[in-house]
Amino acid sequence: MSRVLITGISGQDGSYLAESLLADGMEVHGLVRGESLEAADTKLFRIAPFIDRLSLHSCKLENQTGLFEIVGEIQPDYLYHLGAQSFVGHGFDKENASTTMDTNWGSTHSLLCGISKFVPHCRFYFAGSSEMFGSTSTSPQNESTPFNPSSAYGISKLAGFHLSKSYRQNEDIHCCSGILFNHESPRRGKEYVTQKIITQAVAIHLGRSNSIKLGNLEARRDWGHAKDYVQAMRKITEAPDAKDYVVASGHTHSVRQFCEKAFSILDLNFEEFFECDSRFFRPSEKTVLCGDASKIKKELGWSPTYDLDSIIEEMMHFELEKSTSSQN
Repeated sequence: MSRVLITGISGQDGSYLAESLLADGMEVHGLVRGESLEAADTKLFRIAPFIDRLSLHSCKLENQTGLFEIVGEIQPDYLYHLGAQSFVGHGFDKENASTTMDTNWGSTHSLLCGISKFVPHCRFYFAGSSEMFGSTSTSPQNESTPFNPSSAYGISKLAGFHLSKSYRQNEDIHCCSGILFNHESPRRGKEYVTQKIITQAVAIHLGRSNSIKLGNLEARRDWGHAKDYVQAMRKITEAPDAKDYVVASGHTHSVRQFCEKAFSILDLNFEEFFECDSRFFRPSEKTVLCGDASKIKKELGWSPTYDLDSIIEEMMHFELEKSTSSQN
């Protein structure tokens, strides 16, 4: 039985990945913060349905010595590094930038050191991000597009990406990466704009709110479903050769289009409830981030199964059922 270690197991991607691996009979271990174990009902709700089948270990990503030792303790055959400090705004505000760099690069380094020392046969997956492309001048973006990150998060991810690649080339470790574009699901965190739109639409529908405040409605994103992208992660990691792949839908839609579809499901006119709030505007983007996933489609046979309408419908029906149940 293959043994798998997942950082970020309690997040959207980590929970879907754990669920998929368990279904295939693998032994799944996950890293969580100590405070999450103490408040499992609220912090670990995504993995609650199958938590009794997981082996959870308390360790923060900032604890580099702890990460190194856990790799030696668990001796995984696969290590998916999904955990990161990610939601820190779009820029270099205050001390967040320094913390983001230290956490994201440092955790990647510690895990790779652990693999090199204890389990050199282990396959390492690094969760890259479309934010690594940043202010690119080329669209769509593929594996050959030059990186030009414009946020602390994007820079930290690019540093981890290159570190992983270095271990592949110089230490003969099976390191691979997925450069994932935006992906959503009912398990998406409420701090992200897609989930904010869904929850606010439902709140308005149920009479709990009368407006939704957003920034630039014309901003465009390449949105896919987390379930599809988790399957891409597995294909990348389980492939014979360690490579890096862009994972994306290849289509972009505006925030306005997302809103109009979400509100229409509830027979609401989005424009009647929208309030523009300048606090939510990002700096203007020179080029739209849109992924070209032709490499993974050609080499590994992966392609998305969800379109944006089906993603929104699933998110909406899930939130509506949850909110209606809590009202009763």
